Amino acid sequence: MTLIYGTKNNIFPAALLSLADVLNNVQHPARRHRLHLDVDRIQTLQEKVQFLQDFLEVHSQRKSQELEDLARQITVVADDVEDIINLHVVYQLHEESQNESHHLQATPSSFCEDIDKVITKIDSINKELMMIKEDWSSDIQEQKAVTLQPASSSTGLPSTGKDSTMVGFDKCLLHIVDEFTKDESNLCILPIVGMGGIGKTTLAQHAFDHPYIVNHFDVRIWSTISQKYNVQEILQGLLNDGKIQENNETLARLGERLHKKLFGRRYLIVMDDVWNITAWDELCSFFPNIGNRSRIMMITRMSEVAVSLGCHDSYLMSSLSEEESWNLFCEKIFGQKGCSYPELEKIGKDITKACRGLPLAIVAVAGLLANSNMQQQYWESIAKNVNSFANSQDNDHCLNVLSLSYSYLPLHLKACFL
Repeated sequence: MTLIYGTKNNIFPAALLSLADVLNNVQHPARRHRLHLDVDRIQTLQEKVQFLQDFLEVHSQRKSQELEDLARQITVVADDVEDIINLHVVYQLHEESQNESHHLQATPSSFCEDIDKVITKIDSINKELMMIKEDWSSDIQEQKAVTLQPASSSTGLPSTGKDSTMVGFDKCLLHIVDEFTKDESNLCILPIVGMGGIGKTTLAQHAFDHPYIVNHFDVRIWSTISQKYNVQEILQGLLNDGKIQENNETLARLGERLHKKLFGRRYLIVMDDVWNITAWDELCSFFPNIGNRSRIMMITRMSEVAVSLGCHDSYLMSSLSEEESWNLFCEKIFGQKGCSYPELEKIGKDITKACRGLPLAIVAVAGLLANSNMQQQYWESIAKNVNSFANSQDNDHCLNVLSLSYSYLPLHLKACFL
C-alpha cells in the first residue's frame, strides 16, 4: 500500500491519483491507437474517483482511524481498477499489432462486469465516507451549541474575511447558520427577503463563508440571477464556479452535467437577486434531492417569490434601528463606536436617520464622509442632499443615495462607471 503524507495527519492514497491519470489517458489515447472502451462506464468511474479525491483533499487534515481504514480500502480498489484497465488496454494493443483490430467492435463483457464490480465497491466506500461526515457534522452541532451564542457587545463569531461590517445582523447570521446545518435531511430552500439595500447579499456572503458552513458542505456555489437572466449562462456558471464559457451544449445536457456534479455531495447553492419564480422553475429539476441535507438560499426583494415557493422558513430582513444605524455609520467613518467630532454628531445622526436603516445607503454616505476633512460645512451639504431624498416619494431611496455618492466622486473616478 502506498500513501502520500503531506503532513503528519494528512492521508491521501497515491493509487487514487495514479488511477485518475489512467482514466484520463484511456479517454484520450494516442492517435495511432483505437481503444474500444465502454465510455459511459469509464465516465461514471471517473466521476466517482473524482468524488473520492475531492472528499479526501477537503478532509485530509482530519485525524480519524475510520478515514485511514477507508484510505487503505481505496488504495486496494484503485489498484484493482488500474490493473483491469491496463490488462484490457494491453489486450487491445496486442490485437491491434496482430492486425486484428477490425474484429474489436465492442468492449468485452468481462471488462464491463469487472468495472461494474469495482463501481459497486467504490459506491460502498462513498457511503461509508458520508456516514463518517455525518458524525463530524454532529460534533459541529455540539460545538455550535457552546460557541455560537450571541454576545452582548459582539457577534462572538469568527471573522468571514469580508470588508462589510455586520452591525445589527449577528442574530440573523446565527439564524441562517442554524437553518443550513439543521437535521432536516431533504433539500431545503431558504429565501432571504428584504427591500433593496437592506443587506441581504452581505448577510448571505457572511453565511456562505462562515467556517461552520464551509466545513458542513462539500460544494458551495454562488449564482447571481438578476431580472434579465439566461438559463444556459446560469447553468454554465454553476458548473464552472461562476465562470461563463462558450460552448454549444443544450440546456438538457448542461442540466444533466450539473445533476451529476452535485449528486452524492452535500451542496449549498446561493441564488442571488431573484426577481420571479420562473428562474427557479427552469432550474429546480437539476438539483438532486437524495436526503443528504443539501440547501438552497434564494435572495430576493420580492415576497411573492417566497410565497410561490411555499417555504415556511423564509427569512424577512428588517431595517436597522437608529442605534444600529448610528453604530454602523461611526464604525465606517471613525473605526469605532461614537463620533470623534462632537460638532458633527447631530449632523451625522440626521444623515443616518434619513438613510431609513438601509445598510447600503449608510455605508455609501459614510464612505463619502470618511474621505472628507471632517469639515462641518461639507457634512451639512451631504445631509441636505440625503434629507431631500428622504422627503421624496421615490421608492428607490437606496438608489438615490448611491447616486449621491457618485455625484461627489472626482472626475477621474466617475469615468470608471461610464
